[in-house]
Amino acid sequence: MAKGFVDIDINKHRTYTDMTIIKRLLVYIKPYIKELVIATVLVVIVVALDLLGPLFIAGTLDSLGEDPIVFGKIILIVALYLVVLIASAFVAYKQTMILQVTGQKIIHNIRKDVFEHIESLSIETFNHMPIGKLVTRVTSDVDTLNMLYTDVLINLFRNVIMIVGVFVIMFIADWKLTLYISSVVPFVVLASFVFRKFSRKAYRNVRTNVSLINAFLSEHLSGMKLIQIFNREERKFQEFKRKNQGLNKSYLQQTLAFSLYRPLMYLLYVIALIMVLWFGSLQTIGGFMSFGVLFAFTQYINKFFNPIQDLAEKFDVLQAAFTSGERIFEIMDTEPTIVDSDDAIELNEFKGKIEFRNVWFAYEEEDWILKDVSFVVNPKETLALVGATGSGKTTITSLIVRNYDIQRGQILIDDIDIRDIKVSALRSKIAQMLQDVFLFSGTVESNIHLNDESIDENKIREACKYVNASKFIEKLPHKYSELVRERGNNFSAGERQLLSFARAIAHEPSIMILDEATANIDTETEALIQESLKKMMNIGTMIVVAHRLSTIQHADRILVMQKGKIIESGNHQELLKLKGHYYNLYRLQYDQNKQNSDLGGLVGISV
Repeated sequence: MAKGFVDIDINKHRTYTDMTIIKRLLVYIKPYIKELVIATVLVVIVVALDLLGPLFIAGTLDSLGEDPIVFGKIILIVALYLVVLIASAFVAYKQTMILQVTGQKIIHNIRKDVFEHIESLSIETFNHMPIGKLVTRVTSDVDTLNMLYTDVLINLFRNVIMIVGVFVIMFIADWKLTLYISSVVPFVVLASFVFRKFSRKAYRNVRTNVSLINAFLSEHLSGMKLIQIFNREERKFQEFKRKNQGLNKSYLQQTLAFSLYRPLMYLLYVIALIMVLWFGSLQTIGGFMSFGVLFAFTQYINKFFNPIQDLAEKFDVLQAAFTSGERIFEIMDTEPTIVDSDDAIELNEFKGKIEFRNVWFAYEEEDWILKDVSFVVNPKETLALVGATGSGKTTITSLIVRNYDIQRGQILIDDIDIRDIKVSALRSKIAQMLQDVFLFSGTVESNIHLNDESIDENKIREACKYVNASKFIEKLPHKYSELVRERGNNFSAGERQLLSFARAIAHEPSIMILDEATANIDTETEALIQESLKKMMNIGTMIVVAHRLSTIQHADRILVMQKGKIIESGNHQELLKLKGHYYNLYRLQYDQNKQNSDLGGLVGISV
């Protein structure tokens, strides 16, 4: 496949074995191996103390059968048993605290790594991957792993130790009776294997459907205004209902697997208990076993099957963790397509020269958006791009900041191929101002400095004053501390655009890109923006994608794009003299503006 083409299929999942997932999850344990060793030792102590309980009770029962009864011996046994119980409770408390604290630290590191990796992904990855699915990976999928580290792994070990310990003690007490009981073990293993297979499949379906619902909600809650405008509530409700039914069905499948496994384990427990009571009673009557030992066997049978019953629940959580781990690692294994080359250089400043040399680019193979495009922008020049939708204007601006890589040709900044410059260095000196301005929840001030500590309050105020944003900010109740609601919906489109200008200026770029930054702006705000643009043209190299030709009349050069090619080039006056494509666009907009002005006058007269 040619460089630059990307094959991303969100419905195609990688396959990970359980062992692969376990190995990768265990990597996060390494920094906390000391704490986990301590917790493991404490678990062994808790199990050992727990296994002593039936022996103390057996000793007490046998002492009651002695003639004469030695009450001092019974009191001693009871006192020792009480000490064991207190010690077991204290050790269990310490073990739980260590595991919980360590588990939270591990989950913190996993969530940090996942988000950091998502930040490194290329723009085209986000174009193919629903945001709701990414949110699910960082939140619920990572939270699911919490139980794995704080409960499942250590309790699996505890249950194994308990089962082995029970068998050892029963074998020492009476090996014949232990062999009778062992006949149910193959059925336990078989049932657990079958349950594990169906449980994982069911839980994978649950997580897939949860992710689909999250993606649906993320998209449609953001677009609720449009849904209501076009009266599509019922249609969207039916879509959600289908996805919700799919999730409900997968939950029922998971519940069915669990509801069959647990009663089966209880049936096997009852069979084992009957064996103990039957064969143990015969040995007790024959004088080969004391009543206390028989009672201890009934307790140990319970301690043998309790861990297995617990495994039913732990299997559920374990499968959840494996499924979540699989989905997390699928994201972690998605490599960014835009990466630094091994010999990429760090540039601290740009002069601002931009050159396209015979550039060919396509989002999809052979569907060329740019075809052999070449041009040069000298430092501090302003270049405007005009043309019909789909002509390649926005694509050019995206390629300059390496949102995508080209298939043929070269893009150079200061005569250096941008693929030889570190991506972080490249983007740090380029400011983009888009038509759809994105503001984060926070304050006006935080949306300008974006947590860059080098941008102080004075620099923010100077930037806002420079681009005329201070005129409306100073009128706000809290001025620069005014809260910005989600996506900045408490500001007009023009105000958001002026804030984006201030944000760009505050970061002191060498190159500025304006992509339809003046579209959908009211007339009053447009005058402020036009004044700001004239000032910004003196700061550095500027690339302007314009819909309104009135905004680019002062550009040093204008490129007219059509179907991925440059068909005309020159300044405003030169292009008008050509009476070509640009001239026709200008006349069309002039006639439209005049018509709108006449209509506005008529409306004013009628009122």
